[in-house]
Amino acid sequence: MDLRRISAGAASILLASTLFAACAAPNGGTQPSSAPVASPSETGGGGTDADNPFGLAADSTIDAVVFDGGYKSDYVNFAGDVLTKKFPGVTVNVTATSEISAEMQPRFVGGNPPDLLDNQGAQQIPMTTIIDQLEPLDQLWEANTYEGVPIKDAVFPGIKETGTYNGTFVQVPYVMTLFAFYYSQTLFDANGWTPPKTWDEALALCDQAKAKDLYLATWGKEAASYWKWLAFDSAIKQGGTGIVEDIANLKPGAWSEPTLKAVLGKFKEVVDKGCFIPGGSGTKFTQAQAQWSNDQKALLYYTGSWIENEMKDATADNFQMTAWPALVLDESTAKLPFNAVQAGADEKFVIPAQGVNKAGGFELMRAMLSKEAASNFAKTRLAPTIVKDTVPADGFGSTALASTTKLIADSGDNTFSWIAGGYDGYYAFGTDELVIWNAFLDGKKSVDDLIADEEKLAAAAAADDSVKKIEYHY
Repeated sequence: MDLRRISAGAASILLASTLFAACAAPNGGTQPSSAPVASPSETGGGGTDADNPFGLAADSTIDAVVFDGGYKSDYVNFAGDVLTKKFPGVTVNVTATSEISAEMQPRFVGGNPPDLLDNQGAQQIPMTTIIDQLEPLDQLWEANTYEGVPIKDAVFPGIKETGTYNGTFVQVPYVMTLFAFYYSQTLFDANGWTPPKTWDEALALCDQAKAKDLYLATWGKEAASYWKWLAFDSAIKQGGTGIVEDIANLKPGAWSEPTLKAVLGKFKEVVDKGCFIPGGSGTKFTQAQAQWSNDQKALLYYTGSWIENEMKDATADNFQMTAWPALVLDESTAKLPFNAVQAGADEKFVIPAQGVNKAGGFELMRAMLSKEAASNFAKTRLAPTIVKDTVPADGFGSTALASTTKLIADSGDNTFSWIAGGYDGYYAFGTDELVIWNAFLDGKKSVDDLIADEEKLAAAAAADDSVKKIEYHY
């Protein structure tokens, strides 16, 4: 489980920071300062040209601070090596820390922040507190990659919108995450099964699994909300993003929207038919995931594309982990094609306006967006970056990475996102929603019970004047 997403529910630290594709950034947060900010070329000390668009000084030092999480930090060191091939006299210093807020906020206050910061993790700095101290990044988007392609054309669609707050582009989310079903291609091939496209097909597959003393799916108590993701993704594909937009904006009655209610009704059929391994509400999420990836007692698991790396030590040999899109109610009436997927970008990099070597921060980010650096990240972390065409068809030997990348590419302009930095994290619904969804998956709540409980959470958040409301647009 990507705990960065779960723990974000305790504070307003994400502020819809990773909405992707058709999604726009929320209109909340602190308004960026109107004071003019020097461009990189005004502070870099070097001349600007096509090979040095930000004016990086030939003998300068770049100070980068990177979140020491699941992806570690050596991928930025690698990008630093790519940079110094072009600028041999430059030194790149990369510091890794898991205490971003505790260590970086004093530096912002003191006027000596790093040149590039990976503002990530449960202890990241709230964007509301530093947004007016960040450099606008439009120049970066207009510059060419090391391969000579404009960066804006080298990355997946919608990334700039993802990092835009109140109309100002200040953040580059580096890593792509897909939210989808994952399954064992080997197991499916051995039994002649086909992954389901609709809820009715899922019910039929459940019967086929039961005939083999297997289950359709499983869940763990800390990750019950993964299955809310499936319900929302299914409803969005069937009826459009407005369904979740109304929920995110705390509109009364939004949970009773007919398409969502129909999806939840089919979901309830799956639960009542005994398609989930029993006892998930009392099972640790990693144990539940191992029931699927190692024991192969469950056929499908809905999760994020971090799952392969997370379960690499608890996955059966020759599992051939493969990604598959969310279900729809009816392909013929769905507003989005079946191959539409939810994918968003995370691992958020910013360039502080008071950095000593802003040009260095820009140039290091440009190096990270080179195909060499992006391919290295994908190969070593089994996750794609925002840079297109950096994962080979075989996914460096990973079926999960290959299929993840293919699903994102096939989805194209139909890609959508609402999870990363979403409303439920901002309004701290995490713990309360886990109780609701564990009970639903246990068969102890009806669809009407679930809707009533979710509406209560939304109403309480809407009535809480101590929390600034954010308007979400997906």
